[in-house]
Amino acid sequence: MAGENTQEYWRWTESHWKNPDIRWEDAKIVTVGIDVGSVSSQAVVMTDGHLYAYSNMRTGSDSPESARNALNFGLEETNMPESRIDYCIGTGYGRVNVPMADRSITEIACHARGAHFIYGPEVRTVLDVGGQDCKAIRCDEKGKVVNFLMNDKCAAGTGRGMEVFADLLSVPIIDVGERSFQVKEEPESVSSTCVVYAKTEATGLLRKGWQVNEVLAAYCSAMAHRIFTLIERIGIEKEFAITGGLAKNRGVIERLMKEIGLEPMRTDWDTQIAGAVGAALFGYALVQKGKGRKK
Repeated sequence: MAGENTQEYWRWTESHWKNPDIRWEDAKIVTVGIDVGSVSSQAVVMTDGHLYAYSNMRTGSDSPESARNALNFGLEETNMPESRIDYCIGTGYGRVNVPMADRSITEIACHARGAHFIYGPEVRTVLDVGGQDCKAIRCDEKGKVVNFLMNDKCAAGTGRGMEVFADLLSVPIIDVGERSFQVKEEPESVSSTCVVYAKTEATGLLRKGWQVNEVLAAYCSAMAHRIFTLIERIGIEKEFAITGGLAKNRGVIERLMKEIGLEPMRTDWDTQIAGAVGAALFGYALVQKGKGRKK
């Protein structure tokens, strides 16, 4: 794993999308949610409460610039001037540093509301696995938070922790989940819950002759169990939805759901946009109450 290879194995695919069936020119209310996380940033544009466009990209070193880049990327193919926006809400780790936001709302409230939108009103338990923390959220039929717990003590069990392992093992992060199942039998989990010590343990296992896929399986299993210990404390109520980038990693999620004994809800939307969706919906509700920008 040493050498001159400079490939960034942690790097996931950035994306943006526009709804081809909506004309923003016909909308009465346009709202934007911008979620600046520690690892990724998303911007969602909604027209009359419908998802019109979004972007999902890497957060840079500067939160205001990351918010600006995400919004520009989301509007890139829409032809919509920023002046058309009636309200903008910032959320996430960098929510207070979103320069175009009219106000900020916590990511816990936004992810619950966003999960309610992208998964459906049946959702009652939301697991948000972000770049630097995990949140277990209970919500009602309107997507309002009833209770929550979070674990932000270290990167273990988070998106950043998985990025570290992808780089350590020289496996593209998009392949980690699939490759973790390409083993003859399921290995024991790595014992440490700390990324720093887990890296040391993983290196030791490779030196003992473990295959890379076996180490991936062991770490995915450890992450799944760590997340399970968080969500079992809040009580898991059907239906169960997952937001954040780790929802795309079947190596963790399938092992987690086996511990829980449930099937997760399914969605065709990008699970990383849930927070920005919730923020845009909160903005829509505020404009309907007469709180929009004066133009």
